[in-house]
Amino acid sequence: MKNDEKATASAVDNNVWDGLPMPKRIWAILAVAFGVSVSVLDGTITNVALPTISTELNISSADSILIVNAYQLAIVISILSLSSLGDMIGYRKIYVTGLIVFMIGSFGCALSHTLLSLVSFRVIQGFGAAAITSVNTTLIRLIYPRRYLGRGLGINAMIVGVSAVAGPTVAAGILSMASWPWLFAVNIPVGIIALTLSSRFLPDNPVKSERHRFDWKGGILNALTFGLLIVSVEAYSHEMNIRWVLTCVVLFLAVGFFFVREQRHKPSPILPLDLLRIPIFTISVCTSICSFVAQMLALVSLPFLLQHTFGFDEVATGLILTAWPAAVMITAPLAGMLVERVHAGILGGTGLSIMAVGLAALAFLPAQPTHAGIVWRLVLCGIGFGLFQSPNNSILIASAPQRRSGAASGMLATARLLGQTTGAALVALMFHLVPDNSSKVALLTACGFALAAAVISCLRISLALPPGLVRKRN
Repeated sequence: MKNDEKATASAVDNNVWDGLPMPKRIWAILAVAFGVSVSVLDGTITNVALPTISTELNISSADSILIVNAYQLAIVISILSLSSLGDMIGYRKIYVTGLIVFMIGSFGCALSHTLLSLVSFRVIQGFGAAAITSVNTTLIRLIYPRRYLGRGLGINAMIVGVSAVAGPTVAAGILSMASWPWLFAVNIPVGIIALTLSSRFLPDNPVKSERHRFDWKGGILNALTFGLLIVSVEAYSHEMNIRWVLTCVVLFLAVGFFFVREQRHKPSPILPLDLLRIPIFTISVCTSICSFVAQMLALVSLPFLLQHTFGFDEVATGLILTAWPAAVMITAPLAGMLVERVHAGILGGTGLSIMAVGLAALAFLPAQPTHAGIVWRLVLCGIGFGLFQSPNNSILIASAPQRRSGAASGMLATARLLGQTTGAALVALMFHLVPDNSSKVALLTACGFALAAAVISCLRISLALPPGLVRKRN
């Protein structure tokens, strides 16, 4: 360890940080993989169990969506602040603290027997997950040498992508042997492994932010802005009084205005307006939001379609849905290598178009579908999503200056979570608007968002790539 610390110090002094040496790099990647996988997985692991949980807790299907969105909301309101804090005090400190908070929340969820307690501990879980995901892609940038950044982010995208859609599969395995509280209890041993590896192998910040004091005012305005945005969507989707919905919207616009104005002239703002002035960064953020809206619309609605419409039990549902993460697992690392030779805009547009075809095919399943008929449609979705995510993440991270790596990582995660939370809220809305055909409408809406994301992705083709992603020529 002493030799590693000397090497790190030398790299920092010369400002030529270029990743960790082997085999320390492998252990560091495992530390990130364990922590990120459980934090992302918990965004969707309850989806398959929502019908069961809603029955056991005696709540409606629409209200059960709160179990998903409470987690996402906590992440959305805090992730940019935590990524900014990571630039200042160190990414490893934020990551390790997040793991501890996440495990506390998981323990509370496992012991919950009411909707109120379950949602409350999901919020705590969410704050821990926000700390983990706010810096995970930045840690990848520090762990891998610059020449292998695309591959490193490809592996990370595979972990995030598989974890985001593997919830039904993991849930099926757990629910086949135990009750739903074990969906949360399993996080604790995995978290302990991640905590041990992180404390031992993750690197410190080689380049720290010039700001020495955290912007508490900006942090509060950030939480209020994103919180009011999600609450507005949630209020409308749960058919609250229109006056309350309009009040939330007006408050969101007012607070958001002051937040943006307050952040405009800061050299390292919590809301990364400096990064959003980079065209290819902004387009990549928009692509990510639309794609994750599409993903979450599908992942929340499909369990209800398979169980309530086609009569599958929760275990069979989870096993069938395994096809999506399996396809992502194969495609994402390949896309991470392809981005070194093929423009990320082309890869993203192609992948999202394939995903749209798969979603449309799922929306028009026959009245009595076969297992194979469902699986090949899910495989299309997984291939398309995996082909998009790695190149998109590579552009987002590589286009930011290294001292703003935390902000770029936070914005990447914020885009994902805004998309996922919006997608889940839209499903809840469809339960109210079209209760007899909500799953099909949700899948068709997902198809529309995937096509929109494909078009946005192609806008990047005419833009110059970041230096680290200049395509190799034979």
